Amino acid sequence: MPALAVDAATPVAHAFCDAAARFPAPLMVGPAVAAADKPEAAAWSPDLSSALYNVDGWGAPYFFVNDDGDVAVRPHGAATLPGQEIDLAKVVAKAAGPRSGGGLGLPLPLLVRFPDVLRHRVETLNAAFDYAVRSTGYGSRYQGVYPVKCNQDRYVVEDIVEFGEPFRFGLEAGSKPELLLAMSCLASRGNPDALLVCNGYKDDGYVSLALTARTMGLNTVIVLEQEEELDIVIDASRRLGVRPVVGMRAKLRTKHAGHFGSTSGEKGKFGLNATQILSVVTKLKAIGMLDCLQLLHFHIGSQIPTTALLSDGVGEAAQIYCELARLGADMRVIDVGGGLGIDYDGTHSAQTDMSVAYSLEEYAVAVVAAVGRVCDRKGVQHPIVCSESGRALVSHHSVLVFEAFSATAPGQQVDAATAYVLDELTDDCRADYRNVMAAAVRGDYDTCGLYADQLKRRSAEQFKEGVLGLEHLAAVDAFCEIVARGMGAPEQPRTYHINLSVFTSLPDMWAIGQQFPIIPIQRLQERPAVDGVLSDLTCDSDGKVCEFIGGRHSLPLHELPTHATRGYYLGMFLGGAYQEALGGLHNLFGGPSVVRVAQSDGPHCFAVTRAAAGPSCADVLRAMQHEPEVMFEVLKQRTDDATAASLARAFGAMPYLVFDSEAAAMSGGESSGMSSDSEGSAAGAAEEEDEDEWEFMRGLTV
Repeated sequence: MPALAVDAATPVAHAFCDAAARFPAPLMVGPAVAAADKPEAAAWSPDLSSALYNVDGWGAPYFFVNDDGDVAVRPHGAATLPGQEIDLAKVVAKAAGPRSGGGLGLPLPLLVRFPDVLRHRVETLNAAFDYAVRSTGYGSRYQGVYPVKCNQDRYVVEDIVEFGEPFRFGLEAGSKPELLLAMSCLASRGNPDALLVCNGYKDDGYVSLALTARTMGLNTVIVLEQEEELDIVIDASRRLGVRPVVGMRAKLRTKHAGHFGSTSGEKGKFGLNATQILSVVTKLKAIGMLDCLQLLHFHIGSQIPTTALLSDGVGEAAQIYCELARLGADMRVIDVGGGLGIDYDGTHSAQTDMSVAYSLEEYAVAVVAAVGRVCDRKGVQHPIVCSESGRALVSHHSVLVFEAFSATAPGQQVDAATAYVLDELTDDCRADYRNVMAAAVRGDYDTCGLYADQLKRRSAEQFKEGVLGLEHLAAVDAFCEIVARGMGAPEQPRTYHINLSVFTSLPDMWAIGQQFPIIPIQRLQERPAVDGVLSDLTCDSDGKVCEFIGGRHSLPLHELPTHATRGYYLGMFLGGAYQEALGGLHNLFGGPSVVRVAQSDGPHCFAVTRAAAGPSCADVLRAMQHEPEVMFEVLKQRTDDATAASLARAFGAMPYLVFDSEAAAMSGGESSGMSSDSEGSAAGAAEEEDEDEWEFMRGLTV
């Protein structure tokens, strides 16, 4: 590359300072201009934040940004009255605030459950199918089940059964533990007509348990996933003297092309093809049990993108249903499986796995109309329509709240001192540096970029050889970054470190690239001036979030509070399905603290009905077959009582980061915008925590 003409007598540092004025604004030497002083820092509002994060797209009718700039919840959907809206930031302040001040003292991360939202989802799903039945003149009814694999939490399952009791709403189980909890829950609080659908691979123990459920008066249906399971059902029913109700899962030709459709179609994991279906019918008929076959089940795949695809699959299954009725089976129920999608990115589009191009009402009408058309054409009585809509029921009801505790520094600035360090470079590096400046003065940014790259490579090589020092390498890196930004290259997103484990709390984000809406839950009346990515606590490079809804590779964020590392809270929404059960113990980080929050008529519009701290270090160690009691005894022998107390606190604490509660109370409340009735003395809370920790130590000692 030919050298550019530069006055050799001009010191490099002075050349930089003179030429810097020729660069665009980002290359100016000196401290960055305060954001508030920039002309583009116009007024901001909660409505602009709502539009920026598309809250109305993915959050309606439950989540919105209120006038205080906080994310708020409408627990009853569109029917929520203004005085019933729940400020999520105040919920977190109540949960995490010191106990002496009325808070609950729970460490973050925090999972906030809204059972009122869950009730609304159950009622809305049943209302949509009720409307579809009435509007199409359908001759039967809808009777859904909740697949407990989506979220097996006791209170979630019990709530769904209780809220669904007026609608004969049942449960679906795919394993022995799920079947046991489904039996118990339906027996104690379910509608007698509610279905208990038994899916998944089965052995004699599973089938015997399902048949036992029938003797208890539960409306149990054993769905055959494989042809050989029929022999297990026949043998167990004869041994127990219980006549079974049997269903079959059909392997349809219809499937969708997205990630969630990979388990459907002719090569799907589950189900019987046409030949196997006929074989099952023949066997049942030969032993006089064809009347036991009463249900047809199928599954196109989760997140079905369009009603056109849905109608095609339901129509194919309805043909099989009618053929089974023609062959003599006592068919009564068609189970359309899961697939009712939700709009994770708020685009109402069928182009990605993150959205669907229909409403709940349109989904219900498409299902009912497709079944009715085929049955009318075949002269078959309309069956009960069942669906296994889990994702659509539970996704909205919980919010995962976590804290950003630090962030990487903003883009580098080259001051006069750094410029003089550049004057100490070797001759060939200084020549590259002068050429960069000369090209910048002329506005020849292509040449400027070439020389900047050459300077960076050459300085790195000389550093490896020991010719240049660390300060020289840092100065060159800073200078080249400023040059790149001056040439129009975007500034790299800053990394926000979050007090969370992606593997434990957001496993689908890591494993299958699932995207969930993530936004700050407060300060939304302020302009978010930083583009950031999120990095979790784990020692794994995959523990990060750098893909966001809307095709973003970074997330608009605010500067962290300058007074401390506390007080900037983010929420992950629509994650109520699958994440809790799929999460593991990577790096031995356990689950979050949990609160259940119900709408109430109190001053803050909510009441915490249940609260539980997340698993302690001792809990997660015990889960991996370690013995915390023995570990503590071994360590205690090598220390004094004061240190033993510290060790006990370590065993009893959650694995996540814990910040000083007194500092947080003194400096975190006001700037976070999360004041509530939970504010109070941190010293009193600390005393209570010390008592708990000593009690934990005594327990370990015993």
